Amino acid sequence: MTTPLEGYVGIDTLTEQIRKKALRQGFEFNVMVVGSAGLGKSTLVNTIFKSKVSRRQPEEDYHTPSTVEIKTISHVIEEKGILLKLSVTDTPGFGDQVDNTNCWQPIMRHVNEQYEKYLNEEISIKRRKRIPDTRVHCCIYFIPPSGHSLRLVDIEVMKRLVEIVNVIPVIAKSDSLTLEERERFKATIQQQLIEHNIRVYPDLENLDVDDETERQRNLKLKERLPFAIVGSSTTHQVGSKAVLGRKAGWGVIEVENDAHCEFNHLRNMIIRTNLQDLKEVTAQVHYELYRHRRLETLKKVPLDSVGSTPSSPSYDITNSEPNHKKVANTPKLGETGKAIAASQKEVVEALSESKI
Repeated sequence: MTTPLEGYVGIDTLTEQIRKKALRQGFEFNVMVVGSAGLGKSTLVNTIFKSKVSRRQPEEDYHTPSTVEIKTISHVIEEKGILLKLSVTDTPGFGDQVDNTNCWQPIMRHVNEQYEKYLNEEISIKRRKRIPDTRVHCCIYFIPPSGHSLRLVDIEVMKRLVEIVNVIPVIAKSDSLTLEERERFKATIQQQLIEHNIRVYPDLENLDVDDETERQRNLKLKERLPFAIVGSSTTHQVGSKAVLGRKAGWGVIEVENDAHCEFNHLRNMIIRTNLQDLKEVTAQVHYELYRHRRLETLKKVPLDSVGSTPSSPSYDITNSEPNHKKVANTPKLGETGKAIAASQKEVVEALSESKI
């Protein structure tokens, strides 16, 4: 029931109050790029944000890492007075080995470690006024432009990543395919995603059922996945205008031309229409699932073991019974830091290796 007002109160100023406070604080957005070397991951991120936010290593200096590495670079970018703290995480070495068994584990471990950091801040006795958010809001997964189908490693990795992070698949360097090949490739990938129940972003089940406009917009985005993209930070002259693109024998492949690739749809979704939703799904779906599983383990500690000395959450997560021996041997207050850190690392690794 809505009660009418008898005069002006000023409730309409709430949006302006929220806007001013948000502008003072700035915004945070964390993106991860996953894919084999040479697919243009750094170039695409630089093209999306029109700045050098992802550093590309010279090809002559590049060497294939023996394992998957995690490298994060943070920047503060500004547009029309709006500050955005952007963190870009790259995964050099992914998919570049002869044996790619369990190549997803370092990636999942990194994502879960960011959830663990946030959880530690939340349950801390003296919490900060504003918790730094390092949680990964968006994972752009780069698919090689083979023109055939998803590789087995792509299927296995995405099946696991969609359980803990928002995954947006893209066909890298799509200009290597003809338009007919591109459409067939996209149709094949869409079918494989359905067959293997890989729920990439946007997942329609996580949308606000009351907002039909948002649902229709995301349904159209879903139908376009995976986006066939081309990235380039090089400017070329086409007629009377300068455009971002890649020069080919027949002319210039324009990055921001919808007739050439779907880069605009990707950028619009990540920044202009769905950035806030990506953050909300991360917080309300993926992080909540991690938080639930993490705190469920703490419930296994018996109440009679709780005292003035904080107990270490060390236990065997596969065992329904608490590990009384570890609880009993919990170190004194001055020594708890290392014990808690070690046990947290064990839990994060266990969650990363299991399918949530």
